[in-house]
Amino acid sequence: MLERFYPDRMEESAYGIDYEELYGQGYRGIIYDVDNTLVEHGAPATARAVELFSRLHGIGFSAVLLSNNKEPRVKSFARDVRYADYIFKAQKPSARGYREAMRRMGTDEGTTIFIGDQLFTDVWGAKNAGIYSILVKPIHPKEEIQIVFKRQLEKIVLYFYRRRQKREENDGGRKH
Repeated sequence: MLERFYPDRMEESAYGIDYEELYGQGYRGIIYDVDNTLVEHGAPATARAVELFSRLHGIGFSAVLLSNNKEPRVKSFARDVRYADYIFKAQKPSARGYREAMRRMGTDEGTTIFIGDQLFTDVWGAKNAGIYSILVKPIHPKEEIQIVFKRQLEKIVLYFYRRRQKREENDGGRKH
């Protein structure tokens, strides 16, 4: 039951991922959450974010920002990073926005990755759309009250996720 919320992979940060390796594995499109994945909630694009999207463009990736936020927030971020389209009010975890992002990038479930910081919107939505998901740690601990509550529930899900990962490692990678 909890598996629907399990990411395919966990990383410390969206900025520490080996994107060249992912491109070599055949991925061509990346869908990103914005707030607390790429920058603090509500913050403008940083030089680090601009550099990341320039790097992705140079590698050959297409990118779409997928956010439940309003258009002015997402549009200005996309404009600043230059090499990303955007979808606002995405209604994650609905698969609709993920599918629209893939359509815009010309990718499919097998060539698209999603990167975000929340299990119950980001990862669950990626799972609903059949996309490989990478969960990253939130950039900043200060969050809106409804997200603080969800983070408590995420801790429970991640406990079982990590326990399963450890069990699989001890069993030589066999899934249960």
